[in-house]
Amino acid sequence: MTGLRYVYAVCRPFGMPLQAELTGVAGAPPALLHHHGLVAVVSTVPEADFCEDALKAHLEDLDWLAATARAHQGVVDALTTVTTPLPLRLATVFRDDSAVRTMIEAREDDFRRLLDRLHGRVEWGVKVYLEPEPAEPVPAAAARPASGRDYLRSRRRHSHEQEERWQRAERFAHSLHERLAERAEEFRLHRPQNSALSKTPGQNVLNAAYLVPRAHSEEFVELVDRTKDEAPGMRVELTGPWAAYSFSGEESGTQSGTGTGTQSGAGTGTQSGAGSGVGSGEGR
Repeated sequence: MTGLRYVYAVCRPFGMPLQAELTGVAGAPPALLHHHGLVAVVSTVPEADFCEDALKAHLEDLDWLAATARAHQGVVDALTTVTTPLPLRLATVFRDDSAVRTMIEAREDDFRRLLDRLHGRVEWGVKVYLEPEPAEPVPAAAARPASGRDYLRSRRRHSHEQEERWQRAERFAHSLHERLAERAEEFRLHRPQNSALSKTPGQNVLNAAYLVPRAHSEEFVELVDRTKDEAPGMRVELTGPWAAYSFSGEESGTQSGTGTGTQSGAGTGTQSGAGSGVGSGEGR
C-alpha cells in the first residue's frame, strides 16, 4: 500500500531518545527527518486514508477524528518531554520526504523564529466554570404563587439572582486572569466553550492559555491551586503542561497579550504535498 508522510511537529535536533514503544497515527512509529538544522517528526500513513478525498470524508467522522487527534497529541506530548516542539495541524501530510524538506525550506525562517521564542516554555490551560445551581424543590400547592403577579415577581427575583451570580463569576475570572497573566510571558483568551457541546457541567467563563517558562511552571501551578477555593460556586480547571499549541501561529477567535511575569482543538490540516500550517488549540 502506498504511504504518505504525516508530520506531527518541527523542532531542533535533540539528544534524548523518544519512547521505544511510541506509536503515532495509524499505529506507525514516529521517525526524525533532519533538514537544514531542523527536524520534522514524521510517520508513514496509508494513502487510502489520507489522500485529499479520504481526508474530507474522515474529518466528518468524529470517532476517526478523535482517535487520530489522540495519536497525534501523544507524539507531540512525548516530544515535549525531550525538546520544544512546534506542533503542526492535525492531518498535515505530504507526498514524500522530499516534499517535507521543501516545506521546511519554505518555512525555515518562521520555524526558527517561533522555536527561538518558545524554547524552554510550555503552555498551561486554565478554565473557570460557574457551577450549575442546585435543583430547586417543586413547591407544595400552598407555597405556589397565589397570582400571576406573584409568579412574575418570583421570576424577576430569580433572573436578578442569576445575573448577580454571573457578574460575580466574571469578576472572579477577570481577577484570576490578571494574576496569572502577571506570571506568564504571553496569554491567549479563547472563546468560552459551549457546555452543550463539550458535555462539561457549568458555564465556561474563562478559557485561557498561558505561556510559562518550564522552570517557573511549579510556581504557576501553585498559584492556580491556591485560587480553587476562593469563590463558592466556581470551578477552576488546570491542564498541562502542553506543547505551545496556542502560541505557535496566528489564530482566529482569540485575544492575545503579553504578560509581565516569567508562562483537543485541532485544525483540519492540509493535504498531500501542501501542508505547512502551524497547529493551534482552543483551550486544552
